[in-house]
Amino acid sequence: MTAAGTSAGGIVIIPCMSQSDTQASQDRPLLVYLHGFLSSPQSFKCQQLKQWLQATRPDIVFYAPLISPYPAEAAAALGKALEDFTVQHQGPIGLVGSSMGGFWSTWLAEQHKLPAVVVNPAVTPSRFMPNYIGQDLKPYSGEDFTYRLQREDVDNMQRLEAEIPGTLGGRYWLLAQRGDETLDCREAEQFYLGHRQTVEDGGDHSFQGFDRYMAPLVDFLFADS
Repeated sequence: MTAAGTSAGGIVIIPCMSQSDTQASQDRPLLVYLHGFLSSPQSFKCQQLKQWLQATRPDIVFYAPLISPYPAEAAAALGKALEDFTVQHQGPIGLVGSSMGGFWSTWLAEQHKLPAVVVNPAVTPSRFMPNYIGQDLKPYSGEDFTYRLQREDVDNMQRLEAEIPGTLGGRYWLLAQRGDETLDCREAEQFYLGHRQTVEDGGDHSFQGFDRYMAPLVDFLFADS
């Protein structure tokens, strides 16, 4: 299975899986973790979940791509990756997305009817993106990349937002904290109305105590496997 893409700067967005790795893992559950805006697979939650799975659920394949902040590039790369997975991977697939990764998880889940856990998700990312237009942006997680958003990136995100139906057809679990200093969790509560929700007082945008939900989220994603 090959799902590869690069940004204009040559940054790998979706790494390739070797044929031997793919054949060995194609029947096992696959958990896809999607990080937030200007974050990376080196983020604390991503690494925390990866390490927990390695220690506790080694039967689960963990896949965490580096996602371009440019919406069109991210959509193309993630869309191709999930198409390949759903065609060639024989085991169940589940999505976990944080912040902007929550948007991408929803966008993909609606296309492929996959379960998703969304953590302090961005429901309409195009609303905050104009604040970053024309600035030199670097990942919060410390990688030496520089990005610069343009107005067309906001327009592309708006088109992607419009592709998500008003009535969600997937199976979702919203994890949110009211102390989120970046996003108002009430928007997510309304957007995922009718789906499983855990909304806590306090906390912050990073979602304090994420490790408490690792076993439950695995159960939620792969309960039928």
